[in-house]
Amino acid sequence: MQESIAIISDIHSNSLALEAVLKDISAREIHQVVNLGDSLFGPIDPLGTARLLMENQTIIHIMGNCDQILLEAYSPSATFQFVKPFLNTDIENWIRSSYQATWRCDDLLFCHGTPFVNDKYLLEDVDENGVRLKDPNELMIELGNITQSFIFCGHSHVFKSINLPNGKLIVNAGSVGLPAYDDELPFPHVMESGTPYAEYVIAHRTNQCMSIEHVMIDYDWERASRIASENGREDYAFAIKTGRSLLK
Repeated sequence: MQESIAIISDIHSNSLALEAVLKDISAREIHQVVNLGDSLFGPIDPLGTARLLMENQTIIHIMGNCDQILLEAYSPSATFQFVKPFLNTDIENWIRSSYQATWRCDDLLFCHGTPFVNDKYLLEDVDENGVRLKDPNELMIELGNITQSFIFCGHSHVFKSINLPNGKLIVNAGSVGLPAYDDELPFPHVMESGTPYAEYVIAHRTNQCMSIEHVMIDYDWERASRIASENGREDYAFAIKTGRSLLK
C-alpha cells in the first residue's frame, strides 16, 4: 500500500501558485500536506494565501524565518511593511498556534531552513564568493545528531535532492510562489530555480521503500507577476515570471 505526503514551501503570498498546487495535490488524492513555511511574506496576496491555508486544517505548518518576522511589531523590510497591515488578530494567532519549529513523522523530518534554525540554508553555504553547494560529507557531519533518514527543507527556493554517504537523503522542496530572489545576508547573493513553475515535492512510501517526486505546476505566473509589479515590487515580478533574479 502506498502512502504519500505532499511537501510545499515558500509560498510568499502567491495565492495563484498555491491554489494551483493544492488543486494538483487534491487531484492526486494526497491527504497529508506539510507546509515548510514562509507563507504570507510577499507583495501579491497575503490574505488570499492565509485563507487557502487556514481553510485546510489538516496541513502541518513549519515556522519559516519570514513567518517569524511577521509576528514582530516592526521590521524595516519593505515586504514586512506591505504585509503586516493585512494581518488581523486571527491570522497572527493562527501563525503562533499552528506553526512549529520542526515536525517528525516516523523516519522523516521536516524543517524550514535547517533542523536547528530557520534562517540558514541546509544544502548551500554563502560567503563573499557567492553560493556553493555543501559537500555531502560536510552535511553528514552537520546532521550527525539527526536520527531520521529523510530530511525535507526549504528556505533557498531551489529544489534538489542530495544523497549522503551514510544513506540519508536531503530534499529541498523548492518554492511554490517565488522561484528566485536576492538577499544581502550573510553576504550579497542570489538564489534562482531558473523556472517560473510552482514547485513542490511528493514523498511516496510503498512498504519500506521511499521515492521522491519533484513536481512542477503550470499556473498564471504572468498575472502573479503583474500583481507584484502593481504593488511596486519589480524584483518579485521578474522572479515570478522568469525564475531568475532581477539583480543578477
